[in-house]
Amino acid sequence: MPSLLGRRSVLAASAAFAAASVPGARAQARRRIRFTAVFSEQDIRAEAMRGFQRDLAGEFDVELHLNATLFRQGTELVAIQRGNVEMANLAPQDLSRQIPAWSVMASAYLFRDADHMRKVFAGEIGREFNRMAREQLNVHVLGPLYFGTRHVNLRPRTRISTPADMRGLKLRMPPGETWQFLGEALGANPTPVAFAELYTALQSGAVDGQDNPLPTSRTMRFHEVTTQFVLTSHLVAYDLLSVSARVWDGLTPAQREAVQAAANRAIEESARRHLAQEEEMVAFFRGQGLEVYAPNVDAFRAEAQRRYLASPQSQGWPQGILERISAVR
Repeated sequence: MPSLLGRRSVLAASAAFAAASVPGARAQARRRIRFTAVFSEQDIRAEAMRGFQRDLAGEFDVELHLNATLFRQGTELVAIQRGNVEMANLAPQDLSRQIPAWSVMASAYLFRDADHMRKVFAGEIGREFNRMAREQLNVHVLGPLYFGTRHVNLRPRTRISTPADMRGLKLRMPPGETWQFLGEALGANPTPVAFAELYTALQSGAVDGQDNPLPTSRTMRFHEVTTQFVLTSHLVAYDLLSVSARVWDGLTPAQREAVQAAANRAIEESARRHLAQEEEMVAFFRGQGLEVYAPNVDAFRAEAQRRYLASPQSQGWPQGILERISAVR
């Protein structure tokens, strides 16, 4: 009997200790942040996000789901809104599906270069657009993740000088009205193809070409199934490193500061490495036997801007926004 009572006392004491320990254990549990993106494991942005993951390892369990393994291209925004994922790399074109004013931030020849884009988002214009995203989409934008300037990459050897030379070419563009209009503004016949299927589409001839920054084209090996790069420089390419507003609001001030600081470092690292690689890519592709040349960029810019201003796309743009963005120095 004494031994039975002794065992009961030990069990009771153990249970009491475990119950007392649960709140402490929960307090120590790391917050889970699932991040989804379509870029591959080899992408510069992937390495930048692995740095983000390491920076937050003490307090957050950051899961990186890359190469569209969690959500396919164009569905990430809805996934955040439904609470299916905490964080994503969102294209500004996707935001424009729900906020027409955002389409200006995805229009051709808007930014002069990566530094101009960064300054716009760091200033009042950026705050205005990010506020729209938060109030209308429940998305908190951490910052723009630069990944290069987009150029046209083609299978045919047709020499391209002006948008007229693009007529009839099936240019792969991501799904979505804003993306498709961009293809039209370049003079091409835009064809929606998912990013993960693009190499095969080029290889088979289902499309005649694609547009991406040069580092992305090398990472995805598009140069293996194309013949030329036309340096149209039509879009300073960036995505929006974004987190659910509900998740953001649930963080402590110290946690928000840590997440923002880690995001800033990832953004800076991505920009630094992409800018360095862009300078190297022309020589690399020429070394692979591809033609790399600049067309009449002024003609492309004039035609693109004419088409945007004549289209319903620009009707949702804030008044005077083009002039305000151009004035940022």
